[in-house]
Amino acid sequence: MTTTTDHEQPAWLADRAADFGSAGYWRGVPLGELMWQWADRYGDRTALVDRDARLGFAELARRADRLAEALGAAGIRQGDPVLVQLPNSWEFVAAFLACQRIGAVPVLALMPHRGRELHALAEQAGTRALLVAERWNDFDHQALAAEVAGPHPVFVLGERVWPGHLALGPLLADEAPQAAAARRARLDAHRPDPGRIALLLLSGGTTGHSKLVPRTHDDYEYNLRRSAEVCGFDQDTVYLAVLPAAHNFPLGSPGILGALGRGGRAVLSPSPRPETAFALAEREGATVSSVVPSIAQRWTEAVAAGATPPATLRTLQIGGSVLPPETAERIEAVLGCQVQQVYGMAEGLLCYTRPGDPAELRTTTQGRPISDGDRIRLVDEEDRPVPDGVPGELLTRGPYTVRGYYGAPAGAAAAFTPDGWYRTGDLVLRHPSGNLVVTGRIKDIINRGGEKIAAAELEEAAQSLPQVRQAAAVPVPEPELGERVGLAVTLRDGASLTLGELREAFRRRGLAGFRTPEHLLVLPRLPLTPVGKIDKKEIRRLLAAQTPS
Repeated sequence: MTTTTDHEQPAWLADRAADFGSAGYWRGVPLGELMWQWADRYGDRTALVDRDARLGFAELARRADRLAEALGAAGIRQGDPVLVQLPNSWEFVAAFLACQRIGAVPVLALMPHRGRELHALAEQAGTRALLVAERWNDFDHQALAAEVAGPHPVFVLGERVWPGHLALGPLLADEAPQAAAARRARLDAHRPDPGRIALLLLSGGTTGHSKLVPRTHDDYEYNLRRSAEVCGFDQDTVYLAVLPAAHNFPLGSPGILGALGRGGRAVLSPSPRPETAFALAEREGATVSSVVPSIAQRWTEAVAAGATPPATLRTLQIGGSVLPPETAERIEAVLGCQVQQVYGMAEGLLCYTRPGDPAELRTTTQGRPISDGDRIRLVDEEDRPVPDGVPGELLTRGPYTVRGYYGAPAGAAAAFTPDGWYRTGDLVLRHPSGNLVVTGRIKDIINRGGEKIAAAELEEAAQSLPQVRQAAAVPVPEPELGERVGLAVTLRDGASLTLGELREAFRRRGLAGFRTPEHLLVLPRLPLTPVGKIDKKEIRRLLAAQTPS
């Protein structure tokens, strides 16, 4: 691993600060300082629950400070990227906050990432240290970290730490309040600049390696604070984290950090499986959780098969991909909680349906932005505004939306206009209520002989069928028409589906003949990208392989 990034802050940070810095959105509080504000306010109140461990706010801050000072002793300085690959655990949260205390920049990798992804992330970020689990799901993360790290320190969470590596466990141990107070004072003397980069999230792109999204202390503090306000989080909130905590959604939208900021409690689940998540939710009295549609469907199927849904769960936040209205209605009916749709991205913009929204808005729209500083443009292929009710590409800018990627990877500039608007690539229309409705992706269009077909429309139609659990529509190249319609599906237990049955079902729904799938691929599970989104590039490859040339 080489460190080719100079860790300088991108020029657009100053431009954004000029636009929003004096407008009252930002409070000028580094995330590590925020941790101690929570500790001073909530003291020994439970902050985190992980397996049998329960940490209060003050204890969490003490443990994070101890690791922060150890990172500094290992040579980590403000602005240094630190690759973090830890599972959902209190140690993940403490490590994240420890980095914030000294201004180090966590690069949040996912546990399924392997050598190719980790080498790319480390190279792009210019990583100066790694914090990893020893093993997870029978994979040796410590060995991979040693390969990636080169001369840089490796901190390992586990019992069998290699010589030359540093054991995370002892560095996260609690200590007496007097010693903790002295350490706090030492760290307070080196307060990070809140305008600098605080963390690097992974973009949700499906082309090549993930791009790194640079979020500052200022913008991310606003992100989690405003999200928690909009979602009604308070001291009675018990947030169940079932998605990987390295994702923006469960981390700060409002997620774990949003719950802590309101004095609530975060319960860290090792898995989203119903048998695991339901038991934890019941034991801890979880009031809210956030999932992607496929997990929500798995939960409803478990209840339909006899599982008991958590009695205290009031809200299920669902985002990551479009949720068909019929599925949203079924989730509310079966799980007995209210669906809150979430549309957002690591790059910034967050939209939520609101707790008081009527059922029609909750099930058919993806919410509205959290901030009066969010700017939205819906445009056609020539960047001209489209009328209300007509889909257009969503462009956005605002107080917590980035204007560039970290390290300026090849092709990344195309995602932003010269004046700093982020091109989401999403096709969106404005509902009469003002809420947004996501109809598909700019590149998620199948061009069949000149007829443009939105993949999202086909996926919604397929997922309304009783046999289908998940669906992904993609183009299949064809000489005469250019592209034909391909569909990959996963089926519910015991179900079967032929192409003829599928086409007939589409016709009964009133879809035009050219919109009905011409190729069907039934899979045990849909392939995913490194950040957990459906990998349509791989689905196109699989469909092309089974289609005669």
